Amino acid sequence: MNSRPASQREIRHILNDVTGQKIDDSVEIRLPIRSDYGANLKIGKQVFINSGAMFTDLGGIELEDKVLVGPNVTIISVNHPLDPEKRHGVELKSVIIKENAWLGANATILPGVTVGENAVVAPGAVVSKDVPVNTVVAGVPAKVIKKIGGE
Repeated sequence: MNSRPASQREIRHILNDVTGQKIDDSVEIRLPIRSDYGANLKIGKQVFINSGAMFTDLGGIELEDKVLVGPNVTIISVNHPLDPEKRHGVELKSVIIKENAWLGANATILPGVTVGENAVVAPGAVVSKDVPVNTVVAGVPAKVIKKIGGE
């Protein structure tokens, strides 16, 4: 799919097979898109995924309705133990991106993180902890820099 132009309908059809779910007609995806597994990726309605997105979804990734995923965003739900004797094993921790959240270009979301409703992850941020609703996070590691609304 990533090696040639494809219509949105064709992209959604292929992702239906890869994810094992019906991808809603309101979902828009810019190629290329990558996943290491695919079957543990859930995509809500009115989701937009820009080019270069990578989903390491063995531990589960959910994009709720109206999520915006910027170019080259990486979402990771798998890690390795720190213990050198166990390092070749994997640790699975699901990632949830709540409704209407926006992940800026080149952001990285690490295992176990929930990005709250309406939250914004600034470009290039590395998110290692949950992001509260209605906030903007930025930096490495990401920290809250602003509240959204009610100002």
